Amino acid sequence: MDQAIARYPSDHRRSAAMPLLHLWQEHFGFISDDAVVWIAEKLGLQPINILELVSFYPMFRHKPAATTHIRVCRTLSCAMAGSFELMENLCSKLGIQRPPCGEHNPITVSADGNYSVEFVECLASCGTAPVCMIGEQLYEQVNPNSIGDVLGNQTSNIKHQASPHPLEHRLIYKNIGRADWTTDIDCYLRDGGYEQLKQALTMSRSDIVNKVKNSGLRGRGGAGFSCGLKWSFIKLDEKRSVYLICNADESEPGTFKDRYIIHEDPHQLLEGILISCYALNARTAYIYIRGEFPEGAKILERAVEEARQHNFLGKNILGSGFDVDVYIHRGAGAYICGEETGLIESLEGRRGYPRIKPPYFPAVLGLYMCPTIVNNVETLCAVKHVIAMGGTQYALLGRPNNTGTRVVCVSGDVQRPGYFEIEVGAVTIGQLIYKMAGGLKPGRKLKAIIPGGSSAKVLRADERLKLKVKQPDGSVIEREISINDIPMDFDSLAAAGSMAGSGGVIVLDDSRDMVWVLNNINEFYAHESCGQCTPCREGSLWMKKITDRMLRGGGVIEDPHTLKTIGDNIAGRSICAFGEACAWPTQSFVEKFPEEFAARAQKPLPPALPPEYTPGELIDEESISTVPLAHDPGWEKAGAKGTI
Repeated sequence: MDQAIARYPSDHRRSAAMPLLHLWQEHFGFISDDAVVWIAEKLGLQPINILELVSFYPMFRHKPAATTHIRVCRTLSCAMAGSFELMENLCSKLGIQRPPCGEHNPITVSADGNYSVEFVECLASCGTAPVCMIGEQLYEQVNPNSIGDVLGNQTSNIKHQASPHPLEHRLIYKNIGRADWTTDIDCYLRDGGYEQLKQALTMSRSDIVNKVKNSGLRGRGGAGFSCGLKWSFIKLDEKRSVYLICNADESEPGTFKDRYIIHEDPHQLLEGILISCYALNARTAYIYIRGEFPEGAKILERAVEEARQHNFLGKNILGSGFDVDVYIHRGAGAYICGEETGLIESLEGRRGYPRIKPPYFPAVLGLYMCPTIVNNVETLCAVKHVIAMGGTQYALLGRPNNTGTRVVCVSGDVQRPGYFEIEVGAVTIGQLIYKMAGGLKPGRKLKAIIPGGSSAKVLRADERLKLKVKQPDGSVIEREISINDIPMDFDSLAAAGSMAGSGGVIVLDDSRDMVWVLNNINEFYAHESCGQCTPCREGSLWMKKITDRMLRGGGVIEDPHTLKTIGDNIAGRSICAFGEACAWPTQSFVEKFPEEFAARAQKPLPPALPPEYTPGELIDEESISTVPLAHDPGWEKAGAKGTI
């Protein structure tokens, strides 16, 4: 525990709260009241400072789980692949009373105390759905009808993809899935590893920043902001400590690209981090890795120690006079910590409540109120290749303003789900689905696509879109295209009314009920809202309750309009982008599939008046009786249970 505390500045010991909670839970199985008091005293805090973390982060348990604890992913791609059937069969096999559909807590324990189960949110392995974790081991492509095989053979079965598709252009993923590749530093060095770090140490910091600027590299975590521009916000003569944070909290449903980099090529990430630290004059970097990647955290810890032994980090790296340290910091199951200021709050040992910008732009007031740069895993890996190729040469990959390569993840109703590294904009949605991912399943037709993770607005298969296309001579023409012809780049997807986001493409075929799909997404965002802003905290739960009731037969005529109104009143009214993330799916699904939502909203209930009908009554009653209102408050009738 003292080693964990030593990773943080002596006047910021609170940052060690989550590492100590992880250590305690790994040893004792849960966080007791005594643990809260002991850790608080160890760090010079009040018990409430620790208790607020235990109650906020889903991975910390108040009560012990069983000897064998099983976490089943319930998020969209896994649900489409049968994770609810998997949970049902698990509970039947183990003699556990199955939790209500989609419920996360409490953890349910078998009668003999040997097994416990719970639903969890996305485990970042959507391409191999359905997945579950048994203890700390990930199990992929689990057959819901053969659960006994998994329980009897508790060996992780992480899958590797076949050779790259001809349409791919692999830079970052060139070593992923190689039969002759290992994660140790000797293998990495034999392949030319850390040569770009050596090259960078001979350059001026401003030259490195300019190379990254000239490359046109945009952030690969979701926002797509210029990496070089973000770096330029750090003053070259900054007197305060500068920090670099690698955002490895990959939690967006449909996204699983960073997992493979961490698990199979950790030194590439580390080299990108070290180059970036030198460019920014950051002497300390933290890799904030999501708690559901326990093996990934161990791999990164080993990589850091190997790099230290080779003098790639630590004091006076490679004789350059530059000192830098890199530390691993595990999250604990909160999607909101993927937002950069929420991540910083979490790293400081608090709940992951995003900060207001301005004034709290990380480059000005970040970690410990010092200048801080937060970059995604894939973005930092790309820095190594920018140095290797040069900014101008890197910018020739892809399209103007959409340069380089990026990894897209395809899951859902395709024959070959998986990851593909492509030149940005060089592949269309149609090529991605039908050529690279093998097309739809036999006999099925495309119904919709979510192109950038679950928070991206959905696109209908039969949409026709008008996009402005720049011609070789510089002129711009407007062209009408189908969604199959949309290039997979930031600007084209934004022009189509959605976004490239995190690169998580979820494909939906004509067998899918769009109300069911939206309800699954709404459940995710209702669970993951940090609760700081009223619109998100209340609105995400309202949307989830309405779609849940619609699925169960209790939808009323007002529901589609109410859903859209709630979404409209969340977007743009919250501290961080979570407001848009939870509102956009509802806004787009209701708009794009009005007929399906109308079909689920048949009961003629006008706006409710006290006392309101309960969800149970709305579901159970075949019809809702109404009464005329003596004094019209804006409508003519109300449900019979409510009168003025």
